[in-house]
Amino acid sequence: MTPVILSCAITGSIHTPTMSPYLPVTPEDIAQQSLDAAKAGAAILHLHARDPDTGRPSARPDDFMAFLPQIGAGTDAIVNLSTGGSATMALEDRIAGPMAAAPEMCSLNMGTMNFALYPMLGKRRDWLQDWEEPFLRDSDDLVFKNTPRDIEAVLRLMGQDRGARFEFECYDIGHLYMLAHFRDRGLVTGPLFIQFVMGVLGGIAAEPEHLIHLKTTADRLFGPDYLFSTLAAGRQQMPMALVSAAMGGHVRVGLEDNLYLSRGVLARSNAQQVTRLRGMLEGLGHTLATPAEARAMLGLKGPDKVGF
Repeated sequence: MTPVILSCAITGSIHTPTMSPYLPVTPEDIAQQSLDAAKAGAAILHLHARDPDTGRPSARPDDFMAFLPQIGAGTDAIVNLSTGGSATMALEDRIAGPMAAAPEMCSLNMGTMNFALYPMLGKRRDWLQDWEEPFLRDSDDLVFKNTPRDIEAVLRLMGQDRGARFEFECYDIGHLYMLAHFRDRGLVTGPLFIQFVMGVLGGIAAEPEHLIHLKTTADRLFGPDYLFSTLAAGRQQMPMALVSAAMGGHVRVGLEDNLYLSRGVLARSNAQQVTRLRGMLEGLGHTLATPAEARAMLGLKGPDKVGF
C-alpha cells in the first residue's frame, strides 16, 4: 500500500479570516504550530502569512521570512507556499512572498471562481478582529480571480524560474480541464499533484460522489501521471480525507480549512487535527509518507535549493 502524504494547512487567508483563538497569526505561533504539525506526521506544510498586528492576510516577503527560516531549521517537512494569498490581492502582491522564498512547492488555484464565505456569518458572532465580519458579509460579491494569464504567470515565475513544483488546487471539474490545457501547452510537466478542494460555496460540494467524479475525470485526462489529495472545508474535513485515502489518494487537514476537531469543539492546534487523522488512517492500515518519501513521489528540488 502506497504511503499517504498528509498535508497540513497551518494558517489560512482565503478559507478562514481569524475567528479562532487557536489559529496562528504571529510569526512565532505559525512557526511553532508548523513544527508541531510536522512532528505529528505532516509531510507537507501549506503556509500563508498574516500581518502580525491586524491578523489580515499578507503575502509580503518580510511576513513570510519572519517564520520560514525557523521552520526550515526545525523540520525536514516540505514547505508549500500559497500563491493564492487573498481574493482581495492583485497577482503581483499574492506571489511576492513565494517569489522571494523560492520554496519547493507552491499551491496554484486553477481558475477564477466565486468565493462565497458569508454563510459562516451564522456560525460565529464574537469576532477577534474588526475586519472579519465585514469581510465575510461582503463575500457575496467576492470573486477570486485567477485567469489563464495569471496561471501562466505563476507557472513561469515560480515553476520555470524558481524550480517549484505545484499543488494544483482544483475546486471544480473545469479546473481539471484547465490543468490539462497547460499540460498540453508544455507549461506543466512531470508528476502532477492535484488537490481536490471541496465544500467551498462557489466550487464543488464535499460529497463522495463528487470526489469519484473528480478522480475519474482526472484519470481520463492524465492517466497514471498524477497523484491526488483531497481537502474538504468545514465538518467534512475528516470524513472526506478518509474517503480520499480509501481511493488511493492523499489527504490534507489544517485550521485553514476547518477550525474544529469535532462538532462544537475548536481544535486547539493544527497538530491536534494531524494527530486525529493519523490515528484514523493508521487504524485502517495506512502508513504516512515521510517528507523524504513525499519528495521522491512529487519530484521536488530539495530543501537545499530554497531561499530561506
